Amino acid sequence: MATDQTRERLVEVLTPPLLAMGLDLEVVELTPAGRRRVLRVAVDKDGGVTMDDVAEATKEVSRVLDDPVASGDVMGEQPYTLEVTSPGTDRPLTLPRHWRRNEGRLVKAKTHDGRTVKGRVVAHDDQGAVLDVDGAESRLAFADVATAKVELEFNRKES
Repeated sequence: MATDQTRERLVEVLTPPLLAMGLDLEVVELTPAGRRRVLRVAVDKDGGVTMDDVAEATKEVSRVLDDPVASGDVMGEQPYTLEVTSPGTDRPLTLPRHWRRNEGRLVKAKTHDGRTVKGRVVAHDDQGAVLDVDGAESRLAFADVATAKVELEFNRKES
């Protein structure tokens, strides 16, 4: 099975049990590492994940992948190392839930027409977000966004 097909199958197999735990499957990466492979799975939820969430998700992913009936033996016989993490701050904002989870944070977005918009997420819905850009609200449709990420802020003064 090709890596893209394996990744798609992993998403199919892992999404339901993680959702049952209240976690969203954000990223599945499968990369070669010598004679082994590294399977990286990133999970998230509203309010962020804790170390306990990651530990429980690791147990569940491992349980599913070790059960050939539950997983359809998607990983095959080649050995792999499992890493379960949270997505991190450099994750691109690609889904409405990513914007929801980052309300109040500063984001930088590039639009398909080449504009760069930098502002604080103040509202959101399934079609877009409202950003506070230098004190003025600006609506940004998700369909117009080419890339978007949270900007790290050090020494932010709460208002």
